[in-house]
Amino acid sequence: MAIPPEKHIRAFLDYLKFQKRYSQHTLVSYETDLVSFFSFVTVQFEETVLTNIKPSFVRSWLADLKQQQNSAKTINRKISSLKTFFKYQLKLGHLSVSPMATVVSPKQSKRLPQFVDKRDTETLFTHMEFADDWTGRTERLILQLLYHTGMRQAELIGLKESQIDFAKDSIKVLGKGSKERIIPVGKELLTAVKEYIEQKQREMAQPDRTYLLVRINGQPLYPKWVYNAVKKYLSQVTTIDKKSPHILRHTFATHLTNNGADLNAVKELLGHSSLAATQIYTHNTIEKLKDVYKKAHPKA
Repeated sequence: MAIPPEKHIRAFLDYLKFQKRYSQHTLVSYETDLVSFFSFVTVQFEETVLTNIKPSFVRSWLADLKQQQNSAKTINRKISSLKTFFKYQLKLGHLSVSPMATVVSPKQSKRLPQFVDKRDTETLFTHMEFADDWTGRTERLILQLLYHTGMRQAELIGLKESQIDFAKDSIKVLGKGSKERIIPVGKELLTAVKEYIEQKQREMAQPDRTYLLVRINGQPLYPKWVYNAVKKYLSQVTTIDKKSPHILRHTFATHLTNNGADLNAVKELLGHSSLAATQIYTHNTIEKLKDVYKKAHPKA
């Protein structure tokens, strides 16, 4: 008796969660892509048996996604989800050939990551007024941590007090796949963190002492709360399109590379698994050099 797609998907997601230790956000993305694909195949081709999935089924699904005006980036992510899923099925012996073997990913234009200009970050931290209450202090520390460390939003939310090493001027970050990395930080940030912890102890009756950042009720932050806080303040200092927590990660990396930081060092600070993911920041450096050349060279 053939195993229904739902059971294959659940077993695959359990593998990603417990063995690969993927984040909940990543798991949701995989599940969404796989459920969408198998729903399409069930409706369009009345097929539910894994071994009967053909490359033509995949191409039809991708054509449908394109017709719905999904971007090349989104489609490529969904292709990646399917490739990883079917590769796992090959590993288990459920398939002898992957239907993804002949599927080609669409080309996508490389967009340079947006970042906040250095002058605007100075305005943010030097001239911006934050409310003199718990929410204001939390919002300010969120922005400081994201810009000073380049950590991801999920890493920020999950940051524990125990991960701050005041003696060694560093923060231990738990990244994707539960990989740890050590980020050196300056005295300015450490002072802000120390004051925040002390205020938490003074002002709150029963704060969550596990996680560093908490809301007014003493409970940990959640993604939408962090996003709204970052967007509120970035909207006041920059006109760039995106104003998310990830933009401050881009800003951290871009400012480092623009000031001559070694790319391998930036890779380690960001927690990238390969240098290819970090190399996008060299483009911004090159663009800056071109601008300097055009303005300064008499023959430009």
